[in-house]
Amino acid sequence: MGKTSLLAPGFRFHPTDVELVMYYLKRKVMGKRLHFEAIAEVDLYKFAPWDLPDKSLLKGGDMKWYFFCPVEKNIHVGLE
Repeated sequence: MGKTSLLAPGFRFHPTDVELVMYYLKRKVMGKRLHFEAIAEVDLYKFAPWDLPDKSLLKGGDMKWYFFCPVEKNIHVGLE
């Protein structure tokens, strides 16, 4: 996770919900490389909210951060 993106002056990363799912998430799930590292993989549940901006790959003044968060499988023990 040590990569930091160097952005050109004036660049803003503001994808739509559709772009996030149909491009970034789809490529991540399919194991394809992204042409631009903009979204870090972080287990959000292991960090306090105020620590998350430092985990973002995009350093700048934006107050929005994007992360891929691994999903843990829920294993039920007992009867339901």
